[in-house]
Amino acid sequence: MLTIHVAEASPEAAVLVDGASVAAVGPYEDLSAVRPDARVRRWPGILTPGLLNPYGPEILEATYHPDPREADEFGTRPIVGERAQEIFRADPSRVGASARRGIQQLFAHGTVAVAGELRARAVVDAVRRAGLALGQRPPNQPGPVSFSPVPLVLLPRLTPGGPARFAVFDVPDRAALARQGAATCVATVVEGRLVYRRR
Repeated sequence: MLTIHVAEASPEAAVLVDGASVAAVGPYEDLSAVRPDARVRRWPGILTPGLLNPYGPEILEATYHPDPREADEFGTRPIVGERAQEIFRADPSRVGASARRGIQQLFAHGTVAVAGELRARAVVDAVRRAGLALGQRPPNQPGPVSFSPVPLVLLPRLTPGGPARFAVFDVPDRAALARQGAATCVATVVEGRLVYRRR
């Protein structure tokens, strides 16, 4: 099904999605005139190509993301360092499950690609199934490790024929996104699928 995604603060950068690909990018009026049969998803804020998080291994392999049902045992916040490794050693099946929960948090921050060398097979599989792209780490690492690193790393602009992978942030412009960070994400699309939508 054809879908037009348009954000109210960037109507000139609407995206027509056909399956997993970008069919066209341009002003909403132009896209809707050419494809009046397309479903329309309207969002607040700005539509961007989405973010690259350079800390893939740190977030997905070196951090344990507790299941909400484990709150009594582990709490609700991500666990790092030796404690995370102890959890993984005690039950290796937790690596993949933790990575899947970590990926959901990345999606909730507009991340559509990760960088860094992933080594754990369960993590690589989770990333591949989720449709996250793999990118190169920037030469100067933002820091510290975060779902919303500073500075944010935006991917190159969307192009027709390319993958439908982008995010929408509830901010008036990119300068505000840089100031307020990735927690302003309201929607993330990967391979044409809406993988995150703020409730």
